[in-house]
Amino acid sequence: MNPELLLAHFDRISDAPDTVPRLRGFILELAVRGKLVDQNPNDEPSSRLMKKIETARDRLGLAEGITNQGTGGFANGDVPFEIPPNWIWVQLGDLCSKTGSGSTPRGGKSVYLNKGVPFLRSQNVHDDSLRLDDVAYISHETHEKMSGTAVRPGDLLLNITGGSIGRCCLVASGLGQANVSQHVAIIRVALDGIQRFLHQLVLSPYFQSFVLSEQTGAGRGGLPKNRMDRIPVALPPLAEQHRIVAKVDELMALCDRLEGAQAEREVRRDRLAAASLHRLNQPVGAGDTQAFREHANFHLQHLPRLTTRPEHVKQLRQTILNLAVRGQLVPQDPKDAPATDLLKRIQGEKAKLLREGKINREKPPVPPSPDEVGFALRPGWEPARISQILVELQTGPFGSSLHESDYKKGGVPVINPASMKDGRLVPVDSMAIGPDTLERLATFKLRAGDIVMARRGEMGRCAVVTEREEGWLCGTGSLILRLPESVSPIFFATLIGSPFVREYLGGSAVGATMQNLNQSILLNLVIGLPPLAEQHRIVAKVDELMALCDRLGAQLATAQSESRRLLESVLYEALSTVREGRNQARS
Repeated sequence: MNPELLLAHFDRISDAPDTVPRLRGFILELAVRGKLVDQNPNDEPSSRLMKKIETARDRLGLAEGITNQGTGGFANGDVPFEIPPNWIWVQLGDLCSKTGSGSTPRGGKSVYLNKGVPFLRSQNVHDDSLRLDDVAYISHETHEKMSGTAVRPGDLLLNITGGSIGRCCLVASGLGQANVSQHVAIIRVALDGIQRFLHQLVLSPYFQSFVLSEQTGAGRGGLPKNRMDRIPVALPPLAEQHRIVAKVDELMALCDRLEGAQAEREVRRDRLAAASLHRLNQPVGAGDTQAFREHANFHLQHLPRLTTRPEHVKQLRQTILNLAVRGQLVPQDPKDAPATDLLKRIQGEKAKLLREGKINREKPPVPPSPDEVGFALRPGWEPARISQILVELQTGPFGSSLHESDYKKGGVPVINPASMKDGRLVPVDSMAIGPDTLERLATFKLRAGDIVMARRGEMGRCAVVTEREEGWLCGTGSLILRLPESVSPIFFATLIGSPFVREYLGGSAVGATMQNLNQSILLNLVIGLPPLAEQHRIVAKVDELMALCDRLGAQLATAQSESRRLLESVLYEALSTVREGRNQARS
């Protein structure tokens, strides 16, 4: 392993999100394969070490081990990997005086106490140490009854079930009395002095692959004792184990420094990106417009430096939408017909539809004031309630209107919240109906220009219906927002998807999170309505900037992929250097 090589390329390889964990795993993999430190022909060979372990097991009255000496029970050529000449293959159980899981005290959680003997569970076992912040306790009487699961200093504790399976720590000398639960295995070596190497072995990708592949049982997988005991172990001489442990400690300290540098750099990047986006999201007064535009231009020019992680791209998208609906994304044109004229046109269209019997008469909404919008309106904009803009708001059919038997593969798609992805409607194969059902529910057919909106789950998720989706059916859990011809449906969908509206729909309007969208709350929402011409300019600008976000996201993915490839190259070169050094030493 060459620390200088890693440090020289760190700025590039650290863009890969898993750089340091990969380095840690690589170090441990070299360690357990005999490729991290030099072998010394003067070391007492592993075969003699194994004899001492067998003698220690005999003194404890343990049964004969399960390994054929030196081969680990493998036929020639079947060993997991090649090992140095003075190493031997054994199996985990051959090295131990005790292996196996703990147990649950009679009465379970009801016997836990606020103090007493620590009862160690899987959440207490971490790779670096035991964490006792939320440890449970049992009485000394219960502890005595569970003497078979008591731990000792130097034991390895291995999580053998659940999401933390494979985590392993070494019990420190100062712990005192303790027991383990049935989700934690005790690995107790028969000969003192090999614990630390064995701990590094258990944490290595080699050993962890056995732990994960040997899980049994449905649901909460587990590693049984008989399978754990038979995991093959390449055993080095004791003196080499000590050199390996020291070298691993040294290189893990290097990883700690790399991880700290990476975290510090990411914090700086996050602060810079957050500060810039925060400034963009602040209200802009009439006299601050030029300064705002200069800052926005600066942000856009430096996007590659400010946008270094996927979450930065997501935050940028939200900022773009926020600027769009507040009139800060494009300049206003005094030649545009003001939004007051647009509201009159909308009223005229709705009156015509009412006379034709195509919509129902509604109670006129209370005219909103500019203060209800929540931000300063741009010139030409007007405050408006959603109810003033929509021609019609319609729910999808009730759940009882559609039965499982109504769905036909290859039929007309039914649109539910799951069908709305990135502002587009994507049909779901299993959600389609035949012509008879469609005719029965014809009033719920979608028209081009409609907006379909989720009324449960992610508030504000919506999509504009295009000519391709015309005639599809609005399903349960969705709303149809029908607009007059004088309003851009794409701008309106941009408005609905903006943080400004999503926060309102998410519960700020009523002070609590809504599980299902309240239609009256939606209709009462006050927005800033721009002139129609500006709506089109906003839509064009949003499309342009979202395309830029797409490119940034692709660039990030490419950069991370290149970082991974460079990391692989660096690791390969380090491994090649190790191999070359071993070959020269042997020759």
